[in-house]
Amino acid sequence: MLLSFTFTAPELILSVGAMVLLLVAGWRGDAAVRGIGFGALGLFVLAGLSLLGNAGHGGIAFGGLYHADAFASFAKVLIYIAAGVSVVLAHGFFQRSGELRAEYPILILLSAAGMGMMVSAGDLLTLYVGLELQSLSAYVLASFMRRDQRSAEAGLKYFVLGALASGILLYGIALIYGFTGTTQFGGIHSSFVTQMAATGHLPTGLLFGLVFLLAGLAFKISAVPFHMWTPDVYEGAPTPVTAFFASAPKVAAMALLARVTVEALGPATLAWRQIIIFSSLASIVLGAVAAIGQTNIKRLLAYSSINNVGFALIGLAAGTAEGISAVLVYMAVYVVMTLGSFLCVLKMRGNDGRQLEEIAALSGLSRTRPGLAAALAMFMFSLAGIPPLFGFYPKFAVFQAATNAGLFWLAVAGAVGSVVGAYYYLKIIKTMYFDEPAPEFAPSDDKVEGGLIAIAAVIISPLGYLAIPALTAATLAAAKALF
Repeated sequence: MLLSFTFTAPELILSVGAMVLLLVAGWRGDAAVRGIGFGALGLFVLAGLSLLGNAGHGGIAFGGLYHADAFASFAKVLIYIAAGVSVVLAHGFFQRSGELRAEYPILILLSAAGMGMMVSAGDLLTLYVGLELQSLSAYVLASFMRRDQRSAEAGLKYFVLGALASGILLYGIALIYGFTGTTQFGGIHSSFVTQMAATGHLPTGLLFGLVFLLAGLAFKISAVPFHMWTPDVYEGAPTPVTAFFASAPKVAAMALLARVTVEALGPATLAWRQIIIFSSLASIVLGAVAAIGQTNIKRLLAYSSINNVGFALIGLAAGTAEGISAVLVYMAVYVVMTLGSFLCVLKMRGNDGRQLEEIAALSGLSRTRPGLAAALAMFMFSLAGIPPLFGFYPKFAVFQAATNAGLFWLAVAGAVGSVVGAYYYLKIIKTMYFDEPAPEFAPSDDKVEGGLIAIAAVIISPLGYLAIPALTAATLAAAKALF
């Protein structure tokens, strides 16, 4: 039992720390918001360091409910980095909007604790508890700005559609439990093998359970056809919250999907691969086409996230260790590109302090703010996968994994979709460099935001290729933990 608590140290640190900070917020009020923010960052560092204790010594905790392995550790590092950046960039935004409150970093901590349970889940019930903890925090975060009607609308839409997705997921869990007699991934895997060996095919009940389970998880990664909430929620939620939604929960949901498909549904690869391929191609096409007509930068980035999820799913469709490794590489680079893009969006402020979201506000930015325009152009080119920027490599990795798994046609389809999707990224660059200048943004002296943008730009520059050997080794070791 003591060993189980050691394995779950990251979640214990985040959840207990969140409760302590909640008490501090109750006693001190919003006057302690800065200290609570620093406390949240410290907790993320402690949780990350606790993962080092499991390095090479991970195992199964609480009778198989929780897996502490290299795969979970890699995903958690990405989650904690994204969540920490979301805490840092929120302070100035909420201070300017008059909504600076102590609850924000606490909700981020609780959401991160839920995401940690998601990526370490070894049982369908652990999966559901972790997912709901993350989701409930996210619903509140989406509607965090109490005086903003769009924020309230975003929170309500997210809650209603999230509840529907949770019901679908639970129905899938119930069907799988009913036909296998267990909720543990290992037991489900064995039951699939036994039943398929006895009948020669996947029983209809299990097939329906598999479909409903994947449908519920597809909602969390904004994959088509369960993407409908994403543009509205991304536009209505406060920008720091949108940056959080587009990064950390995406990593957690994608890692959870990879673990479920490999560890629990591995024997039925041919069945779930069809679903993943359809969702992948549909996400790539819709994300590319629907973004073309967008005038709001946050809605455009929402469709960009749908598009990028489609590319990550190509790696998952391969169903191999190389494919899972490619997915982890993709999510790692995607987090940097996305956070960098939203950091640039936060710099879009009028002289009245109002946050600007229209793409037209970027007109002529290269002449008024050349540094910011260069950074945003790098992020857009990288999201489009245009070499020599580092955003090209993860696309190449997932295409190579699909090709090696015999899915050459899928890699070709993804490459074609990548060309189509490049259009709306290039449209933003054209607006910044060739259109007549719009009114200049308000001057910003936030050195933290500027420093984070610079760091993200360096990572996704050609210098990022120097990290390929280490990144490949880490992701391949993480992927092999599932097989």
